[in-house]
Amino acid sequence: MSLEDDINASNQYYLAKGNAVIHKKPTPIQIVKVDYPKRSAAVIKEAYFRQASTTDYNGVYKGYYLDFEAKETKNKLSFPLKNFHDHQIVHMQQCIEQHAICFVIMRFTTSERLFLLEASHLIEYWNNQYQDGRKSIPLKELEKSGYEMYYELSPRIPYLKVVDQLIAKLENVNTLAIE
Repeated sequence: MSLEDDINASNQYYLAKGNAVIHKKPTPIQIVKVDYPKRSAAVIKEAYFRQASTTDYNGVYKGYYLDFEAKETKNKLSFPLKNFHDHQIVHMQQCIEQHAICFVIMRFTTSERLFLLEASHLIEYWNNQYQDGRKSIPLKELEKSGYEMYYELSPRIPYLKVVDQLIAKLENVNTLAIE
């Protein structure tokens, strides 16, 4: 199964249980040419992306807006930043500025290791590549600044357990700000 398939299955589980409403965002396309071999079987022959997509998923959990991306790599020791695009980083920064919980779920396909990395850390690595030239996030760094997750039966990827930790951290910061 692909990472997105696993996340989609997890989201279906969360929705069925009434835990969260999180969906994959459709990619906006412009259909140019359609073939109709049969009335009930239209086939898209030519289409273009209308605009650059932002992130893969968004939704609501415990009253918090979630926005996140899902990425995979075959690399064993680092996660390439080239897997991300400028417009995605800008979108994540804008979501953070609006107090969204924004992150990326990363999978190392060869080792089947999964990490959730807050978007603020990703943005930091993204910006640092222009200063120090490092074009990837070392696995050791992900082990320190990310949250490793492990596959389960249901949900397949229990990422809301980590989101609960992010919410607790956020609420703790808000409590300290009030005091």
